[in-house]
Amino acid sequence: MSKTTTGTTPERAEDADLGAAGSQLSTAPREDLPNLPSLGVIGWARWFWRQLTSMRVALLLLLLLSLGAIPGSLIPQSGIDATKVADFRKAHTVLAPIYDKLGLFHVYSSVWFSAIYILLFVSLIGCIIPRTWQFVGQLRGRPPGAPRRLTRLPAYTTWRTETEPEQVREAALVLLKKRRFRAHLSGDAVAAEKGYLREIGNLAFHIALIVLLTAFAWGQLYKSEGNKLIVEGDGFSNTTTQYDDFKSGNLFTTDDLVPFSFHLNKFTGTYEMNGPNRGTPRTYQAAVTYSQGAYGKGKKRLVKVNEPLSIGDAKVYLTAHGYAPLITVRDGKGNVVYRDAVPLLPLDSNVTSTGVVKVLDGYRNAQGVSEQLGISAFLLPTYTKGTETASTFPALLNPVLNLTPYHGDLGVNSGIPQSVYQLDKSHVKEFKDAKGQQLRANLKPGETMQLPNGAGSITYDTTKEWANFQIVQQPGTDWALAGSLVAIFGLAASLFIQRRRVWVRAVTGPDGITVVEMAGLGRSESAKVPEELGDLAGILYDQAPGAPEPEEDSPDHPDAEPDAGSPDQDDSTTPDPQVVPAEGAEK
Repeated sequence: MSKTTTGTTPERAEDADLGAAGSQLSTAPREDLPNLPSLGVIGWARWFWRQLTSMRVALLLLLLLSLGAIPGSLIPQSGIDATKVADFRKAHTVLAPIYDKLGLFHVYSSVWFSAIYILLFVSLIGCIIPRTWQFVGQLRGRPPGAPRRLTRLPAYTTWRTETEPEQVREAALVLLKKRRFRAHLSGDAVAAEKGYLREIGNLAFHIALIVLLTAFAWGQLYKSEGNKLIVEGDGFSNTTTQYDDFKSGNLFTTDDLVPFSFHLNKFTGTYEMNGPNRGTPRTYQAAVTYSQGAYGKGKKRLVKVNEPLSIGDAKVYLTAHGYAPLITVRDGKGNVVYRDAVPLLPLDSNVTSTGVVKVLDGYRNAQGVSEQLGISAFLLPTYTKGTETASTFPALLNPVLNLTPYHGDLGVNSGIPQSVYQLDKSHVKEFKDAKGQQLRANLKPGETMQLPNGAGSITYDTTKEWANFQIVQQPGTDWALAGSLVAIFGLAASLFIQRRRVWVRAVTGPDGITVVEMAGLGRSESAKVPEELGDLAGILYDQAPGAPEPEEDSPDHPDAEPDAGSPDQDDSTTPDPQVVPAEGAEK
């Protein structure tokens, strides 16, 4: 019966030795396969936590979050435009109920999107904490000692020198520290490591992602956004009742509004007058006077496109502009019943504009009967004969206002909401001219249209300009910007900086000559490690130059035959096929 002896073979010992040399080049946690049949509740919970905090799951959750944001961009959202959602429900009676069940009309506040968001958040935190702790431990420790056989490393070189081993190791230690390696003496070798910024960049990238997710969630929950159209000479106070339209996050309250107000003094728009770019805007700016708080001092400021007015956490953007003709309406007795600047909506790039003037109270016709007036208005900022349907230039070079008046009931008291830019003609009548045709008139500033049968008059006094402002209040934007910058630099560091180790061994050979071995190891295959090792070896070779080769008949010559019965020679100095020798150094 034969005996079987178990133990560690030299090959396994060398593999373990080499594995120890390359260990901890990364802070990625080790994944041990669980023994599935023996898992209990705690074991399954631990396994689930490891899976959740793994890199592949984090990337999968990030992909799901990106895919989940797609319907939020393609499908109308109730928190952004409730009118479009209502129109979508009417036009798609089959899809709308399905979208409701899936939460696609409010994607960013849906249960499934919030679940992905929270899981990604937890995954990143669970990944960062142990990696950071492990990295701190690596910084407090020292680079591992040199493997027994440096020839197995991907970058290797060696030479013989008459310099003493202690002197070689001391010179190597000084050289590596000068090259910003963390180096120390470990037995008969010098162990050195650098490239820690790679892992710092990796951790910074993950932390920046958490900052981005937090800033995004904070901004979405507490944001507010509204639009306000203001005519020259009018003002705005930051209250919800002042907005033309307003939307906010789920946790926003009116107390979160920044207290401020501003007054539109003048809007200025200039355009190219000649050349192929004729009519192209050159200047859009609004001169405003603003004050912060109830008793703040007024300050003047120019608001331009992409140059918003910042007041506390709020920003006021200039988004659009147009014209508002000043119109005066008199009744049959000559009394002024309406005088105001009416904003008109642009129809094209030359600011051809249309709108409605509604006189709701105070007007009486020639018989003294109370009525309502509705006047369709069509403005050409630059009128050219033969082009009565469109303006030929966006500036007020030759403004002409086309008016078409109606009288009767405008339907504003029916309880049904209607747009201020549209006219309900179902209960109104046209005014007729002397020929029995519908009354129309083209007016220039200062001209007046007389209504038939002494019903009054309409005067086009002048033209003002209006500007549309978007007031945005979204906290967390500064944090999001900082997180984005840190993420970019952290990702660049983790991609372009390589963590690497270098060992320099100097021992006395059998013939009394010092044998110097240098080897390098990186986290991944890269040409930088052999090049850097060759550069270091070249400098060290100058300080410890190579010794002359032994004579051919000398027993120390590499080609000499070994004595009979002697143990096999160690081939550790035989270069590996992937070895990169140092420039100027003997192999």
